[in-house]
Amino acid sequence: MTNNQNRKESVFVALARKTIAAYIIDRKIIPPPNPISEEMKEKAGVFVSLHRGHALRGCIGTFVPTMPNIAVEIIKNAIQASTRDPRFNPLTSDELDDLEISVDVLSAPEPVSSLQELDAKRYGVIVKIGERRGLLLPDLEGVNTPEQQIEICRRKGGIEGREPVELFRFEVKRYH
Repeated sequence: MTNNQNRKESVFVALARKTIAAYIIDRKIIPPPNPISEEMKEKAGVFVSLHRGHALRGCIGTFVPTMPNIAVEIIKNAIQASTRDPRFNPLTSDELDDLEISVDVLSAPEPVSSLQELDAKRYGVIVKIGERRGLLLPDLEGVNTPEQQIEICRRKGGIEGREPVELFRFEVKRYH
């Protein structure tokens, strides 16, 4: 029995895990659950984060919904996080047993006008200028201030430190 079978996972994480295994092992895209649970019928942006030994192994998501419901959003982003995160090689079947997965369901982004409206533990941040943008999820290890969040978002979006940006915040429900 693997570590992941020993602990109770949310239905969101269980769907992401099943999706990743089916895609990595058989190159199959699974359908959403049928019937679909009430909590998965909503539309929302979703991030799927993968870790092995507490080290990031993939993270891909959408900050606004792009699919008909959360279930399909999880399926799409789980495949992307496991195979198309440009920072990492695609996952292999050997990595599946000790894969730690979290699924973040995002609230709609709302504009903010000052750092005082941000909180690195409670809110994720989006910085935007024109078509360039960077996003950072909330409550990440080692990121303790809104200033750190914004600096990381700027780097991710290729935005210079002096360029004026629009700021947005969002909350997440994180599932393990």
